[in-house]
Amino acid sequence: MNVSAEIQRSGRKFDQVLAGAREVFLANGFEGASMDDIARVAGVSKATLYSYFPDKRILFTEVVTTECRCLAERAEGMIDASAPAGEALAIAARQFVPFLLSEFAQRCFRICMAERDRFPELGEAYYRSGPLNGRQTLIKFLTLAAERGELVIEDFGIAADQFVELCKARLWVRAIFGIQTEFSEEEIAEVVDNAVETFMARYGAR
Repeated sequence: MNVSAEIQRSGRKFDQVLAGAREVFLANGFEGASMDDIARVAGVSKATLYSYFPDKRILFTEVVTTECRCLAERAEGMIDASAPAGEALAIAARQFVPFLLSEFAQRCFRICMAERDRFPELGEAYYRSGPLNGRQTLIKFLTLAAERGELVIEDFGIAADQFVELCKARLWVRAIFGIQTEFSEEEIAEVVDNAVETFMARYGAR
C-alpha cells in the first residue's frame, strides 16, 4: 500500500482529524474504532474525513507514523554528539524508555500485533517509523563515538539492537502483559543506568 500517495496532508482540518483518530484508536483499538466515531470526535463531517483518508488502515498508519516521526525528530536532539558516549546514551535512554512504556506506544504495538495477519502493512509502518528510525539514529551516534575512539564496535547494527534490548529489561515485558502500567522515574533510571553500564563494559574503549 502506497500510503503517502493516498493522503492529502494539507488543509486546516488535517491535524484535527489526526487528533480525533488518535483518541478513538487509543480508546477502542483498530477493530473497535469506526470512521463515524472518528469524525464525531474530530468534529468534522464524514465527507471531510474521507476526503483525507479513504480507508481506516491508512488513517491508523498515519496516526502511528506521525507520532513516531515526532519521536524521531526528538531523537535527533536526544543524543548530544559532543558528549561522552556513556553520558549521551544515558540521556537519550531516559527519554526513549518512557515513550516505549507510554500508553500510546503500548496500544499501537498491541494493535499492530492483533492485526498482523490481516493488515501486515500496519506493523511494517510502525516498525519503519518507530524502531527502525530509532535504530538508524543510534547507529549513527555509535559510529561517531567509535570514530572518536570511545567505543570499539565491529557490528554497529547488533550493538544498537543490544542497547535497545538492555533498556527494555524488566519494564517492557511487564508493560506488554499489563502487569504494570505506571513506572516511576527511579525505576526507569535504574534500568537505564544498568543498560549503559553493561553496554560500556562490552563496547567501551580500554
